[in-house]
Amino acid sequence: MRKHLVISTNNDLVRILPEHVLYISSDGNYSTLIQIDGEVRLVTFQLGQIEKIIAEQLGNEGCVFIRIGKCLIINRSYIYYINISKQQLILSDNKTSKHSVSASKEALKKLKELIEKENI
Repeated sequence: MRKHLVISTNNDLVRILPEHVLYISSDGNYSTLIQIDGEVRLVTFQLGQIEKIIAEQLGNEGCVFIRIGKCLIINRSYIYYINISKQQLILSDNKTSKHSVSASKEALKKLKELIEKENI
């Protein structure tokens, strides 16, 4: 059986397959989960709390998610384009979904190096 990521608060619950999560961005005490189909969910968790939830619930399968910078967790399966000088990261499924997010030059440089090492 495939593992789901479950994010539950006092008022609501999000249950989603990891491959349906494109990225999670943070704004203080809130995080926004962006799904591959464009659906957007606001959850009352800080990004660090989301990281812990991913690690606890998904174990090794959680390594598909990577935190870049202070306010972004991305699904590495969807990394399509990185431009360090423009501080631009494009996440895409190469079919229907294409999202551009911005991150610091340092975070994108580290991400680019990581991807290059993985593909050697």
